[in-house]
Amino acid sequence: MIGLGKMGGNMVLRLTRGGQDVVGYDRSEESVALIEKEGAKGARSMDELIGALGEPGSRAVWVMVPSGKITQSVIDDLAGRLAPGDIVVDGGNSNFKDTMRRAEELAARGIHMVDVGTSGGVWGLSEGYAMMVGGPAGAVERLRPVLEVLAPAPDKGWGRMGPSGSGHYVKMVHNGIEYGMMQAYAEGFELMRHKEEFGLDMAQIAELWRHGSVIRSWLLDLTAEALNNSADFDQLSDYVADSGEGRWTIIDSIEQGVPTPVITLATQMRFRSQQELSYAGQMLSAMRRAFGGHAVKTVETPKKDGFVPEVEPGQNPRAAAPENIPASRNRGQGDGSIREQLGETGQERVKGSE
Repeated sequence: MIGLGKMGGNMVLRLTRGGQDVVGYDRSEESVALIEKEGAKGARSMDELIGALGEPGSRAVWVMVPSGKITQSVIDDLAGRLAPGDIVVDGGNSNFKDTMRRAEELAARGIHMVDVGTSGGVWGLSEGYAMMVGGPAGAVERLRPVLEVLAPAPDKGWGRMGPSGSGHYVKMVHNGIEYGMMQAYAEGFELMRHKEEFGLDMAQIAELWRHGSVIRSWLLDLTAEALNNSADFDQLSDYVADSGEGRWTIIDSIEQGVPTPVITLATQMRFRSQQELSYAGQMLSAMRRAFGGHAVKTVETPKKDGFVPEVEPGQNPRAAAPENIPASRNRGQGDGSIREQLGETGQERVKGSE
């Protein structure tokens, strides 16, 4: 496993506890030390990692680093180190078109490319990961023991979608749907919160909807728990990161001529959240005053956001709950850049040798 962050690190821990032999490499010594304590073998360099994997042609390297140029550089490095018959697994959120290109380039060297769209977040360590797998059938079958341990159950939560690129394609659409679901929940609860004359209890409603309602889901479970614990959303910025999958889903829908209005609007709302100020909104305000002489508001204090690092591998997933964010603020800044931790490094496709 290359990349031992909150996803890769936890996957190594789940694999090790499931009886698999794993070698892990990361630029963070703390992350390497963590998996060693759990029984995995740590590597301090790419040479050491490759040297610990056994015979050429029988090796598998799982890449779990931020998507985009970082993933490309790791795969380019591996292409020069591995032998025909070896497998490269990309478990990140790469663009499926990049994956198809990389698979073709690796195939020319006799190396198999398997893409695993991975969902489960910080809860994957205890609950298992949903994995949408793309790649040659034989290579996927060789990985079966690993996939069965990572999944919620050996026969549930994972499957081969099709050829290389298909796993990342299905995960892309999965995340687009996730955007729409999250936006709908957020809008509904905001609407109810503003109906002050009814004195609605958001925690009570969320808990009620979890049982028997057609809109119950794991997202609702997490929301209900946060509201029940009196999570203080007031301290949070309304900035919502996007890692690229929503954008790519919209682009694909345009290319195929398939309407996706909910996913499109949900993604656009994330773009709006990422603006400190909306130039379009400022222009509207100016125009309204110009033609009607209306009063307007001005900016007196510029917005200033703080930053809370991502959850660390092996940490209890409840550390990510909204009510625990103040405690998380006292930690360090994390190992990766802010963009890496927010998941924003994969927004643009990687083309050619970039």
